[in-house]
Amino acid sequence: MVKKLFTVGYIALIAGACTPSNKAQTSTSKGLKDYYSKYFDIGVAANMHSLRGADSALLVKEFNSITPENDLKIGPVHPTEGQYNWRAGDALVGFAQRNNLKIRGHNLVWHYASQTPTWIFKDKEGKQASKELVLQRLKDHITTVVSRYKGKIYAWDVANEVISDKRDEYLRPSDWYKICGDEYIAKAFQWAHEADPDALLFYNDYNEISPVKREKIYKLVKGLKEAGVPIHGVGLQAHWAINEPSRGQLDSTLKRFADLGLKIHITELDISVYPKEHDARERKAEDTNTAFTAEKEQLQLEKYKMCFELFKKYKNAITSVTFWNLSDKYSWLDNFPVQKRKDYPLLFDQNFQPKKAYWEVVKVAK
Repeated sequence: MVKKLFTVGYIALIAGACTPSNKAQTSTSKGLKDYYSKYFDIGVAANMHSLRGADSALLVKEFNSITPENDLKIGPVHPTEGQYNWRAGDALVGFAQRNNLKIRGHNLVWHYASQTPTWIFKDKEGKQASKELVLQRLKDHITTVVSRYKGKIYAWDVANEVISDKRDEYLRPSDWYKICGDEYIAKAFQWAHEADPDALLFYNDYNEISPVKREKIYKLVKGLKEAGVPIHGVGLQAHWAINEPSRGQLDSTLKRFADLGLKIHITELDISVYPKEHDARERKAEDTNTAFTAEKEQLQLEKYKMCFELFKKYKNAITSVTFWNLSDKYSWLDNFPVQKRKDYPLLFDQNFQPKKAYWEVVKVAK
């Protein structure tokens, strides 16, 4: 997805109204992780900025799981052949261990060009590498990364976004697929399992609420399971918005994946305060209205409430819900689908205070 283009770090905020807080509520010693402790883990995407100051304090109070946002993706961690960059990954894993947080690894194989280095697909002459060489490089990468964090990272998004968004196309025609065919997917799970037999392994994708794409994801995961591939669950990214999904749409989606008999992780949850758009576009005049209005606040509140009611309904299948970023101070949606348009997709405002939607989510847990 286009979202992955943006690097770790705070993105400059657009001038405009700050997110209103629910002043009627008072803070407590409990966090979301405590309210939902009998249902599922509550996680958050973390980066190096999350390890200090107010970010760190909020993270530790509210969450019991982290997912490194970008730092364990193949590009940042393995930029050139034979060279690994462990600094950020080690820092995030160390922080999690010191604070008794679970860690989800994200991710081992992914199509996206900006964070999958081109050297993987080239031979020494700069021509397209052979299938055998590409698969060997993938095996070496997965073995090295998973082995380094064996016993520390309890779950991995192994294959990420391999399903095509086109209605009549099954697998995305990535360089992985063009060179290796579909076998790279099963092999990635096999190699991850060999490196850490105790880690839970997930297939992860977005737009899972689309009936067409849902069935393609279901087909892939079911096929891997029936083939004896070591896959333990499906990750539903859950990049949603005030206008979707509907209750029926989400209920049928969760039921469909629960029928697989595997674990479900909600892996990248956020709810945009703008109607959903799936493709990046140029900024328009109407995009300058970025205030977090009472209307946007109410629509977002209702959508978060509905989502958590259904997560709770499927608590026997869902074992983790992870938000994609910590607070409205920084979100990848500040730049997608419209560059430099401020969004407010999370439960904490720009001052790290819980929004009204936060307290509605808390009520659902009770």
